[in-house]
Amino acid sequence: MDTFILHEDPCSGNCYKIRLTAALLGLPIERRFYDIRKGETRTPEFLREVNANGRIPVLQIGEGAAARFLPESNAACWYLAEGSALIPDNRFDRADMLRWMFFEQYNHEPNVATLRFWLSIVGEGDLSDAQRGQIAAKRAGGEAALALMDEHLASRDWFAGDRASLADIALYAYTHVGEEGGFRLSDYPAVRAWLDRIAALPRYVPMD
Repeated sequence: MDTFILHEDPCSGNCYKIRLTAALLGLPIERRFYDIRKGETRTPEFLREVNANGRIPVLQIGEGAAARFLPESNAACWYLAEGSALIPDNRFDRADMLRWMFFEQYNHEPNVATLRFWLSIVGEGDLSDAQRGQIAAKRAGGEAALALMDEHLASRDWFAGDRASLADIALYAYTHVGEEGGFRLSDYPAVRAWLDRIAALPRYVPMD
């Protein structure tokens, strides 16, 4: 069995997606920590040995000279979950799962996750003028994403197919901490019920 090592910052929802995927599948994963606020993913060693793009998460598969490194959270989740119940058997449901994973990275994460990082981790007082000028647009974009999710979940339990999939994991990571970015999750009752269903899954692990 492959050894899995997650290069991560525990405050990152993108890193949490991979941990949650591994936990739900019962896969052991070693964790190596970096503080992105201190530039620890921009060192020459990290750029040379882990990810030339200078970003985390990175899933390391194996160790030593044979180790392979897979950046991008959703790609890493797919690698871990391929062949498991977290990827639907039905062809349309698989494509629909990918649709929601793309939505998460394009519509959801740039707004919900960014505001959470700016307001809860960096602090509004330490934002640049350019960042403060984007807050209203980020909030509008995040609320639009949450509203679309709430509408979709009003008539179904999961985003794609009839059981939890990688689409749910991808969207859960930053949604469940959305209030740290000032989003009122109580405005989205179907989303709140879905969050509870994810947290009730066997082998669920919380975010640090």
